[in-house]
Formats: sequence, C-alpha cells, structure tokens
Amino acid sequence: MKQLLTYIAQSLVEHPEAVSVTQVEHSAEMVLELRVAPEDMGKVIGRQGRIAREIRALMRSVAQRQGKKVSVEIKD
Repeated sequence: MKQLLTYIAQSLVEHPEAVSVTQVEHSAEMVLELRVAPEDMGKVIGRQGRIAREIRALMRSVAQRQGKKVSVEIKD
C-alpha cells in the first residue's frame, strides 16, 4: 500500500525525491500520510481536489481487496 501511494505521488510531481509516505496504524484502519514539496502540492490535490479524491478512491479499492481499511491524508 505504502509503495503504491509513493509510486503514484512520484509520478505526479516535479520533485519525486521530496515525496514521503508515513504509515500510521489506528485501531480499525491504516492511515497513510503523504508529504510532497510545497510547490508540488497543487499537482497532488488537483483542481477542486479531484486528483486527491481519485487517489483516495484507488487506495480504498486496493485496501478493500485485501480486506483492510485505509485513508490517505495529504500533509503540508
């Protein structure tokens, strides 16, 4: 999961070396915290949050196939 999110984010941004994903386990679900360079934030979020929404949907779909729950948080 972490590797998939890292790959997706690195494909979208201009500074792939600045992408980092932190995995945090909560009681019922896994939270993936995505951090990118400040100038790449718009590319990950997209217009009206469309890209961020699609990334979250894709990650939920993959997690559901594995019988898990996941959420993606984009951090500053």
